[in-house]
Amino acid sequence: MSITENQIKSNGSNGKGPYENRDELHKAQRIVIKVGSAVLTREDQSGLALGRLASIVEQVSELRNTGKDVMLVTSGSVALGKQKITTELRMSQSMRQTLRQLTTESNRDNKSTALQIRAAAAIGQSNLMALYDTMFTQYGVKIAQVLATKSDFHNPISRINLNYTINDLLYLNIVPIVNTNDVIVSPMMPDDPEIIQEPETGPKEQTIMVHDNDSLAALLSVEIGADLLIILSDVDGVYTAPPGQEGSKLLNIYSTNGDSSVRFGTTNKVGTGGMKSKVDAASWALKRGVSTVICNGHEFNAIKHIVNGFKIGTFFTNHRQKNSSVETLASRARIGGYKLQALKPEERSDILVNIADLLLEKEAEILEVNRKDLKIAEETGLAAVLASRLKLNHAKLKSLADGLRSIADKSKDILNRVIKETIVADDLILKQITVPIGNILVIFESRPDCLPQIAGLSIATGNGIILKGGKEAIHSNQFLWEIVQKALSKYGVEDSVALVNTREEIGELITLENHIDLIIPRGSYELVRGIKEKAGTIPVLGHSEGICHVYVDKDADLKKAIDIVIDSKCDYPSACNAMETLLLHGSLLKNDFFIKLCSQLKDKGVTVHSGPKLFAALTFAPPPASSLKKEYGSLDCTIELVANVEDAINHINTYGSGHTDVIVTENDEVASLFKQNVDSACCFHNCSSRFADGYRFGLGAEVGISTGKIHARGPVGMEGLLSTKWILSGNGQTVQQFSNGTCQYKHLEVDPVMKKID
Repeated sequence: MSITENQIKSNGSNGKGPYENRDELHKAQRIVIKVGSAVLTREDQSGLALGRLASIVEQVSELRNTGKDVMLVTSGSVALGKQKITTELRMSQSMRQTLRQLTTESNRDNKSTALQIRAAAAIGQSNLMALYDTMFTQYGVKIAQVLATKSDFHNPISRINLNYTINDLLYLNIVPIVNTNDVIVSPMMPDDPEIIQEPETGPKEQTIMVHDNDSLAALLSVEIGADLLIILSDVDGVYTAPPGQEGSKLLNIYSTNGDSSVRFGTTNKVGTGGMKSKVDAASWALKRGVSTVICNGHEFNAIKHIVNGFKIGTFFTNHRQKNSSVETLASRARIGGYKLQALKPEERSDILVNIADLLLEKEAEILEVNRKDLKIAEETGLAAVLASRLKLNHAKLKSLADGLRSIADKSKDILNRVIKETIVADDLILKQITVPIGNILVIFESRPDCLPQIAGLSIATGNGIILKGGKEAIHSNQFLWEIVQKALSKYGVEDSVALVNTREEIGELITLENHIDLIIPRGSYELVRGIKEKAGTIPVLGHSEGICHVYVDKDADLKKAIDIVIDSKCDYPSACNAMETLLLHGSLLKNDFFIKLCSQLKDKGVTVHSGPKLFAALTFAPPPASSLKKEYGSLDCTIELVANVEDAINHINTYGSGHTDVIVTENDEVASLFKQNVDSACCFHNCSSRFADGYRFGLGAEVGISTGKIHARGPVGMEGLLSTKWILSGNGQTVQQFSNGTCQYKHLEVDPVMKKID
């Protein structure tokens, strides 16, 4: 069976050219993976790295089994063949010694070297394919070997036939494994001008000389219309100079249109291509529409991480950009934070009041810009939950302004506050004081009202901050940021609050350990999880989900219970503190409370889903919930039955997200048990889950809600954006004076209330 030329064209790239950032690489349908000799061989070059090869096979199989077209361009046959030859020679040592006596040094010329390479390729190729076949068979994946010579790529007919063969194999769900035929013409050997000739037809720019497997992979990627080329090397990516040299720096992005001052080292000690050949091949493929990444094939799950958008290796782009631009922005934000911290408390407070005033003064302009985002959201079919968060109105702006004024009032004594003072000894005073965390990256989705809130908290606490809002609110975010900038300009500290707009910039920022001190993702479970996975060593503060529960106990005031449930679910169903699961004591199913509650939920437009126990208890039960660990973010909720408060606690600790959970009961002993044992950031008694909010807690605003247990938990206001440092003031004391008894420790605690550092 063969496919048509039209099918070949349709199976390739999506026609949109290379992807602009890493987050889009998961869209790639057709992927070429080049595996170099340095990846397949052990560091001592004594043979193949079987564990590494097995990992590559597993990753390729997973991609293949998810429906992606994957092709391998592999080295290793010569290396494996040389190992076989060496083994044979060692086994016949005496014969080799005899032959050596009959062979003079003058006979060991380039021809014998060529014969050895070709012989090694002949021996190693079959062994390598047998090894691949054994490994891929474990995952139910079939493979096929495709060999070509250099001359085949300069013959138009051969190239067409190769294209058809590759596409036929991919159409049959077979993984093609491609290599040059080193037995006939090795890329490692010089060209014979009588055999290799430049093609006379077609534009020369459409061909590339095949001198190693890097150029082979690039050519095949373009020939078959691949979306993504991954070149696995033995280094982490492209460096500004050979790795290990002083000042050498890994480039996360290589711009083919930028000024890339890269100094390349020598060629690979194992294979035929050095880093320059890889960069040349990647650039050539990118120019023809194939996204390319060069990365370290020794890294665990490198292929999967690249496809999933992780920040590893060097991502090639044809967009003009300097690798240092995002780093410069982060550096300026940090310096801006230092300047902000140096302002007088009343000056920082004045900035906040100015922002509050501007929000109300420019309300009409803000809402007009916001309508532009809302219109685009409607045209693009933005989810209702996100559209609800996107919309601004007078009430939201008024609430924002009030919150900023509250922060301004509370911020005057927030920095340099003495929280602990100890008289260590006579004339030796130790103080612990509050200081900013430093430079903070905050990523938030949909809600543009987050921007002035978060900016206000960072200004109050003297932190530099970099903001990244969702693309659906890009116009609103830009206008609100300009308002903040206007207020900051009064004191010349505009750099302290920066705004970025692209995912690629975020991808860069989350790798800058020397410039970013904390990342706060505020949004969906997918957003927070993705940032945590990619952030590396930078701490991440946030909550992954908002699976909030309300438990109605058998001793509850049932009127209170209905009011609390309705408010928790319906006041703002897309908020992370909205109720998602309602737990009912089993006895409440026997009276008319359950009917009244369901009736009121229905009147509010809520769709009820049954937990397993409720579904089993009712003849005509609501449809079963897809999961007990479900965040709807809409007018939906799960109702489940529990036997008692202990059962409710176990359910919440099993299926909850540690955000906010509520008990409704008049039994104080039961309420106390619930509050002590539910492992959540917020535990409420007889009140709505919607109170879990920085403004409602009196914090003025919140930068987010943390469900972690280190540093800050629950709504994070100003205090959550502070760290501490120790100040020790003495009068010439040394440790030796205390060791020899000249001085004595006292360690007397001093009440630090309302004290500030001088």
